[in-house]
Amino acid sequence: MKLMWLLLTGIFMLSSVSETSGQERKGLDISPRYPQYWEYNGHPLLLLGGSDEDNLFQHPRLEDQLEALVSSGGNYVRNTMSSRDSGNVWPFGTDPESGKYDLNRWEDKYWERFASFLKLTHEKGVMVQIEIWATFDFYRDNWDRNPFNPARNINYSADRTKLPEQVPTHPTWCDNPFFWSVPSQHNNMPVLEYQQKYVDQLLSYSLMYDHVLYCIDNETSVTSDWGRFWCGYIRKMAAESGKKVHVTEMWDPWDLNHISHRESFDHPEVYSYVEISQNNHQRGEDHWTNGLYQIKRLKDAGHLRPVNNVKTYGATGGRHGGGTHDGIEKFIRSCLFGSASVRFHRPPSGLGISDTAQSVIRSLRLATDRIDFFEAAPANELLTGRESNEAYCRAAPGKCYIVYFPDRGEVELDLEVSGIEPLVERLDVLSTEWYAEKAVVANGRLKLTSPGRHHLFLIEIP
Repeated sequence: MKLMWLLLTGIFMLSSVSETSGQERKGLDISPRYPQYWEYNGHPLLLLGGSDEDNLFQHPRLEDQLEALVSSGGNYVRNTMSSRDSGNVWPFGTDPESGKYDLNRWEDKYWERFASFLKLTHEKGVMVQIEIWATFDFYRDNWDRNPFNPARNINYSADRTKLPEQVPTHPTWCDNPFFWSVPSQHNNMPVLEYQQKYVDQLLSYSLMYDHVLYCIDNETSVTSDWGRFWCGYIRKMAAESGKKVHVTEMWDPWDLNHISHRESFDHPEVYSYVEISQNNHQRGEDHWTNGLYQIKRLKDAGHLRPVNNVKTYGATGGRHGGGTHDGIEKFIRSCLFGSASVRFHRPPSGLGISDTAQSVIRSLRLATDRIDFFEAAPANELLTGRESNEAYCRAAPGKCYIVYFPDRGEVELDLEVSGIEPLVERLDVLSTEWYAEKAVVANGRLKLTSPGRHHLFLIEIP
């Protein structure tokens, strides 16, 4: 491993020099022209994705997952650094005498999987959002097997660290002081030492690449000091290596107006983008309205930056959302109201990278590539005769429009021009088939009629 580290460090230093020496903007960054969105190598980029696992680096068929995603026009995945599923490995090796974990010894297979994941996603042009601390790995039966549990390692004791050997409660109870180790809280140096060691090891791999976003936790309820500490640490470590990275936090409350979410919304100096996946617990018109409100709040405060949506709930038989139909609605609405990234959550709570998910991603990519997407904006006010959750509009008025119908419906679109016949096409999202439509215009309003579920209308003014 020492030899590997020296080799990786050398490659990383060469990469850093080459990336910072040119004038052209390199890697994944906030678009200066469209700060609500990301760019890659200077080009604005809409991130669309899906995968069948959250900890994708541990997936036994990783290449198949990425191939399915890329072939459908996707370019974005989530990667929790989790080890709690069957077939997963933990990051630390074991002591040969006691059989317990040794936090000074790495498990090569874990890090080889992570290295391969980063290499493959980079080669395929797939952007990665890493969640460093997989919250649910540190509670209940997962904590019983976790190397950081003092009963499971040879490096520290429960008495010395005050870490419990059992945590039977849900993470929202915040009963594991593992998340209070930082200097401004418990200042638990014996634990913090190995937390830092783990994060340093992770960064030794990820900072070699330019397509990675960082998120501190998954659905956390702990003190904001924890997220602030690790966010600052990661950004400083990156800066010391000549890199610029983007970091956020994911809070647990389903209501985005909960005060905990303000920690990331109101502090761009700490969190350079925000995560609003919990908005996907909303449905119908509320989902759209609440998403728009969060973006408006950022604009009004002068803090506009990318709003990511890494978990879209909704699949038949899943615990969250109203089934497959609801999941598709949320994915498309999130894209049209202005999310910088949208990804289908893993089954059974989401559609993953199923055939249906691939069709939706492919259709959205086709539609958004056909218009000046980043110049357009949500514009439901251009629709008349619209009922709640009947249709949604994104427009660059006088130039191009997308109108999405979750189901059957009929509305009129105000074209704001007269005497010009628009070009109208309809896209069946689930079949990815285009249909030419006859433009029926009266008094500057275009009549649009959806024949069924999940149809997009593309309107262009010649």
